[in-house]
Amino acid sequence: MARPRTPLLDRERIGAVALQLLAEQGEFSVPQIARALGVQTASVYHHVDGRAGVIELIRERVCSGIDGEALASEPWDRALEAWARSYRAAFAAYPRAIPLLMTTPVRAPAVLAQYEQAVALLGAAGFRAEDVMPLLTGLENLVLGSALDLAAPEAMWEPTPQTPLLAAALAAGGPGRADAAFDLALTGLLAHARALREGTAG
Repeated sequence: MARPRTPLLDRERIGAVALQLLAEQGEFSVPQIARALGVQTASVYHHVDGRAGVIELIRERVCSGIDGEALASEPWDRALEAWARSYRAAFAAYPRAIPLLMTTPVRAPAVLAQYEQAVALLGAAGFRAEDVMPLLTGLENLVLGSALDLAAPEAMWEPTPQTPLLAAALAAGGPGRADAAFDLALTGLLAHARALREGTAG
């Protein structure tokens, strides 16, 4: 029998199927991936380092939607804002991936390279080394929490006659609650970052 011209299995296909399973059911297993690809489970392990390796393939696919070029723009705060918005959009497309990816160590080289670039950006802007990771972690918490919020119902509260103030606040807020909350929080974080930088300059 002639060999197929297109390989039945590679890292690209494994990552695509794993992300599809995760998006559809909130979880995946290596045997499920193998069944979806029509191969033996052992064949998948020839291409990835177990479940952890599959998770990194998923991370690479989700993070490929982040505009890393934003970090090369100037000034630093505008670059960080653009990166954060792109980061949020990439993860908002796959909200079920967030709990998995945020509770496992980052090993994917392409993703680590973006963090390296972000650290370099803040270092060049004059931030102290000890302030860099708290700032990036805070930004990441904000971005990923907001990405999950985008997947939530627009109306997250159901007021009762006993909560008239809540009902009035919800009515006054109007549509676009998640976007408005993200804009508010990101503005506050960047303002804090500017103050932090100014306090450490000189």
